[in-house]
Amino acid sequence: MGSSSKSESGSDGDNSSGGGGGGGGNPPNSASTVFSEGEKVLAFHGPRIYEAKVQKAEVRKNEWRYFVHYLGWNKNWDEWVGSERLMKYTEENILKQQVLDKKQGVDKNPKSGRMIQNKPKSITDAKVDKEDVKSTVTKGKKRKGEAGIEKDNESVEKPVKIQIPSALRKQLVDDWEFVTQRDKLVKLPRSPSVDDIFTNYLEYRSKKDGMMTDLIGEILKGLRCYFDIALPVMLLYKKERQQYREAVVDDISPSTIYGAEHLLRLFVKLPELLAHVNIEEETLTRLQQKLLDFLKFLQKNQSTFFLSAYEGSKASEGKGKRKDE
Repeated sequence: MGSSSKSESGSDGDNSSGGGGGGGGNPPNSASTVFSEGEKVLAFHGPRIYEAKVQKAEVRKNEWRYFVHYLGWNKNWDEWVGSERLMKYTEENILKQQVLDKKQGVDKNPKSGRMIQNKPKSITDAKVDKEDVKSTVTKGKKRKGEAGIEKDNESVEKPVKIQIPSALRKQLVDDWEFVTQRDKLVKLPRSPSVDDIFTNYLEYRSKKDGMMTDLIGEILKGLRCYFDIALPVMLLYKKERQQYREAVVDDISPSTIYGAEHLLRLFVKLPELLAHVNIEEETLTRLQQKLLDFLKFLQKNQSTFFLSAYEGSKASEGKGKRKDE
């Protein structure tokens, strides 16, 4: 994932890691920095809360950002985070941390001090449920402690490679430019929706193969679950969040409202998500082949599934009206 450019990523940079340079700008007028350098804090990482220390505090894009070190973990995990990822180190928040650990089924290993957590189910598991997928989507990479890890016994994450065709990579770049540079949004609800595209693909495969395999059905079910849960967590740009809050209400599934534009963003994130799923090597190879076939199907129907232009956001329309006035 380190090779993915920001134009291919479906995030708005809130969860970017690494020490990258360049503060700048004036502090936001609405609030001053909440956390100070050297302060001990509690930090969210995936579904867990860890003890951390603020090493740097800078203003970036008119927002306070904090470079944190997770106490007891390798410095490779140090990262820049926003204030929404941090909490004050208080008794009340420590209690929240303990409650969350119990919910996640995490226990301390007294010998190594490392956290032990059950592995999530495979995306190809027919019995996968939303809670299992949610745990996989939001947890991020497992942390590795500095001590107690031997190279021979180190758990190896299987690299998952999904080659996105060049035409679809250009689509991702155009998508990024429409939203982040031109203040445009995908008009919702989309037709065809993500669910419609999955149905079309099933029909396409059944006609081509003369039958519908259970594996393809299971993969599409898994992709749908991943999409519905990952969309608000990591597939939206900041400028799209208000639209999401207005469009996805009650028990509506995002896969019935959003279309190919946001579905394609999921494939940028899938290698990161699948790297932590317990899949046998043979099954993983077959899964990669099926995912590539689906991407080729998207490319083949690119003019039908993808919008050629987005609509102006409410914010940009408001600016235009003020200028006209």
